[in-house]
Amino acid sequence: MSFNNLGLQQEIVQAIKEKGYTEATPIQIKVIPLIIDRHDILASAQTGTGKTAGFTLPLLQVLMNTKKSEHKHAVRALILTPTRELAAQVGENVKAYGKHLPFRTQVIFGGVNINGQIKKLQNGADILIATPGRLLDLVSQNVIDLSQIEILVLDEADRMLDMGFIHDIKKILKLIPSKRQNLLFSATFSEEIKKLAAGILKNPQTIEVAKQNTPTDLVTHIIYPVDNKRKRELLSFLISTNKWEQVLVFTRTKHGANKLAKQLTIDGIISEAIHGNKSQSARTKALADFKSGAIKVLVATDIAARGLDIDQLPHVVNFELPNVPEDYVHRIGRTGRAGNNGWACSLVCIDELKLLADIEKLLKRKIEKKLEPGFDVDSNISAEPIPNGKNAHTANGQGRGPKPQNNSSSHSQNAFHSKTAKKSTLGHKPKSGNPSQEKFRRP
Repeated sequence: MSFNNLGLQQEIVQAIKEKGYTEATPIQIKVIPLIIDRHDILASAQTGTGKTAGFTLPLLQVLMNTKKSEHKHAVRALILTPTRELAAQVGENVKAYGKHLPFRTQVIFGGVNINGQIKKLQNGADILIATPGRLLDLVSQNVIDLSQIEILVLDEADRMLDMGFIHDIKKILKLIPSKRQNLLFSATFSEEIKKLAAGILKNPQTIEVAKQNTPTDLVTHIIYPVDNKRKRELLSFLISTNKWEQVLVFTRTKHGANKLAKQLTIDGIISEAIHGNKSQSARTKALADFKSGAIKVLVATDIAARGLDIDQLPHVVNFELPNVPEDYVHRIGRTGRAGNNGWACSLVCIDELKLLADIEKLLKRKIEKKLEPGFDVDSNISAEPIPNGKNAHTANGQGRGPKPQNNSSSHSQNAFHSKTAKKSTLGHKPKSGNPSQEKFRRP
């Protein structure tokens, strides 16, 4: 369906065309008319299906249709996001789609100097995109007026709950008018989300354009069984042999991300790490360099699983499986976006068989396994427990700790040697007599 048929005024449609879009996605077709008609919304859709434009476009239309408050510096629309990257991405979208409209937009988040944000906010903002913590910091300094909020958007609401923002959200709700339009967008409809929605939304229209926790069908999923100590070697081999030019790699911990990025760079694959301990300027630069092609591999923790908007990202690699199976969906959702095909592979060692089983249970399917010649799994290695609880929680910098794991010797190495396992079909042939690929061995 054309955007011309969704009730959007010409200035917004023109901005959409200038962005290169011509047809609306299913989530946009469903939610845009409802939001323009001032309904509260509870919406769930696969990541990468256009949720951001789904609420941004009608939000701009609603603000154009309603009379502005006499309060000069009052915020009219508040969009809350869980991460800095997502806040920046949403801000870019709001500014792009509203470029022909008379609205002032500001983006605020932690990790940067607060004084610069205070200065920007002195002239007010019609639309404010914010992370909860920094917003409350600025409210406490009487920098922001939230008394005239007309529209509240909770973007990636499930992630905000996962990261422990529920108390901040409740504080913010007390600061804004009770009479307002509420839009809650989430990747999943968990029981926690339904409970949150019940306390915020008023007679909401519920929209769900894909089954819960289902990754996009445009993504090909592959499992590479490999010994843990040879994961980096296999990753370097796959990237170099197949000439991958843009690869997003996920690790469980910040330390692991730093270590892997350094090792890949030593292998001749220019890489950079991005995680919660990096300064905002470092994270922004790494992401910009990745998008431009200056670096080939971006190694990230799960903080990057939401909010990274990279056009036509071809490859996502799980160097380590996530402790929480839902995070697998969020990770691989960085590829296969906007109608493009994607490819997601996971390097799985014997320690991670329970995590793999949990992911496959969530997906309600088995993921194809491919044995890469020269990287045979050592049948003499026994499974070891993966760190969980407080250690993993701290390392990942997330608000929700991983679920307890029950790795046991019953998860034998035989799980990697099923009769259905196939050799790689990625278009390369290992050299005869050199199965170990010594070029990529760790010194």
